[in-house]
Amino acid sequence: MKILIAVTLSCIATLAIADPGWRYYGNDAGGSRYSPASQVSATNVTDLEIAWKFRTGQLGKEFKQGDRLTFEATPVLFERALYFSTAFGEVFAVDAGSGKQIWKFDSELPKDMRSGEVSSRGVTIWQDSAAKKDQVCAVRVFFGNIMGQLYALDARTGLPCQEFADQGRIDLRQGVRLKWQGRYNNYTITSPPVVAGNYLITGSAIGDNGAVDLERGIVRMFDARSGELRWSWDPIPTDHADPAYATWTEGRELAGGANAWPPLSVDVDNGLVFVPTGSPSPDFYGGLRPGNGEYANSVVALAIETGQVVWHRQLVHHDLWDYDLPAQPVLIDLRKDGKTIPALVQATKMGMLFVFNRLTGEAVYPIEERAVPQSAVAGERPSPTQPFSSLPLLSSHAPVTADDAWGFYFSRKACAKRLGAMRSEGIYTPPSLEGTVTNPGFVGGSNWGGLAYDPGSQIVVATVMEAPTWVRLTPQEKLAQLRESDDFDWEGYTEMEGAPYFLTRGMLLSPLGIPCTAPPWGKLVAMDLGKGEIVWNVPLGTIEDVAPALVPNLKLGVPGMGGAIVTGAGLVFVAAAADDYLRAFALQSGEELWKGRLPAGGQATPMTYELDGKQYVVIAAGGHGGMGTTRGDYVVAFALKD
Repeated sequence: MKILIAVTLSCIATLAIADPGWRYYGNDAGGSRYSPASQVSATNVTDLEIAWKFRTGQLGKEFKQGDRLTFEATPVLFERALYFSTAFGEVFAVDAGSGKQIWKFDSELPKDMRSGEVSSRGVTIWQDSAAKKDQVCAVRVFFGNIMGQLYALDARTGLPCQEFADQGRIDLRQGVRLKWQGRYNNYTITSPPVVAGNYLITGSAIGDNGAVDLERGIVRMFDARSGELRWSWDPIPTDHADPAYATWTEGRELAGGANAWPPLSVDVDNGLVFVPTGSPSPDFYGGLRPGNGEYANSVVALAIETGQVVWHRQLVHHDLWDYDLPAQPVLIDLRKDGKTIPALVQATKMGMLFVFNRLTGEAVYPIEERAVPQSAVAGERPSPTQPFSSLPLLSSHAPVTADDAWGFYFSRKACAKRLGAMRSEGIYTPPSLEGTVTNPGFVGGSNWGGLAYDPGSQIVVATVMEAPTWVRLTPQEKLAQLRESDDFDWEGYTEMEGAPYFLTRGMLLSPLGIPCTAPPWGKLVAMDLGKGEIVWNVPLGTIEDVAPALVPNLKLGVPGMGGAIVTGAGLVFVAAAADDYLRAFALQSGEELWKGRLPAGGQATPMTYELDGKQYVVIAAGGHGGMGTTRGDYVVAFALKD
């Protein structure tokens, strides 16, 4: 098997190079989100206009959880078709030049289903090098849905590939210790799998905090032709011989999660797949899982041949803040101090970037263990230190106190009162009974939008949030009494079944529904990775689509979800913000050069490609149920005026 995998990997090594198409979720197997396409430039970007629009028809109205619908997909291009998914289990192929539908596949999710996550960020294309060009399923579209089902579809017709697993489908919920059965599904697939030669590797998304003993975040590799399982890797170690085993002093049999819900990255030349993992369950109370819990909240390099750990670096010890590694690791060749380093760059919710030698795990920029605040909650034992990157921060780590309250008079007073009652000692202040301000919040810093990297300048661009959140633990025995009380904030209530506390949490908002702290609440930040310096930092988005019409449209920088891309012409394209625009910025200066109006919120990452001599910039515009942005069902393509 090792020889076979090595041969198939070497045969596709060239596929990892970015090109004017967009073959992978991040355009290449290392997730750079860089395209050399350069027809659209700083001199003509203002001539962009809508070339076509496609509507999926999926607004979630017939689903019980339709109000949570998101449209986060980034389309991928193969030959002349774009392929993308929707949160409720549909896959579309459309003509890349006209936007006309070629086919649609519906995985027919139950309308009354309840799920821990309601999103889908895209699909994966795989071409069978051993198949004839006109053979059925010679090119496959791999797609996972929020029922934990993995499908293989024929790229030409959208029909399931019958020889793959069970007539084109694998139920990934097998073997992960399902917590709940029936109409509630907590084990989902929200990010596209990755391909490595003739193999398919996938993680999972597991709904947070419902219980202590949630599903286990097992990573698995399958044969792309047959669907046969080749290996699986559990981030919660069970083997006494595993060096990470001792870092789970107890509770390893009970804990779940530590799953990889963002896309993975693949280095085909060196036979490595890179896995960004999240928190073990439950996120905000670790008293039943003492110890650092290594492999959780880590970058883990696995050998593609065997699934064995080659190296790992934990970026959060004993996570109590929902500081999952939220984004695809970016694989680059970094020029630094006269050397070229095969590097990996990881964005984090903590607003820190970490850079490693991707072959050895050695830190390229130093990491320091620093003392952090400790817990007064009975049963909790936080790590006394946490890793801090020596690179400049993307977002603040400062305490947020009553003096930081912002807004109009009455709302500022309300925020000051709320902040004054909570514990706030800066980053890594542990959850508390009185309530804790978490800064950065549990949504970031950086989130799944991740990074875009320009190989020429070595500038990396990140979408960043500066919106603190709050979290409170309350003893379970007080639950009945508090349910009868009118003086308790039930926002974000989660039972945390099996723990001695239940959870409430949310965004730190004023009575007007705006953040309690001063803007910008959303930013676009560029860093030169060769020099280790911030190049520019600008607010992202205006309040046009989130404030009443009478309020001036101020460019404050608003919260958002989604990422940026970089092009060969030195442009950064990004939507993400909680307004209905796609924007173009100058890579070198951060100057906003253009914005195009979208029919709905663009809480997704765009992509770009060249076809028949024309460059298109495409984004899903469907809004985000959790953020309350404008809802829709659009895929929108922009191009220069003819």
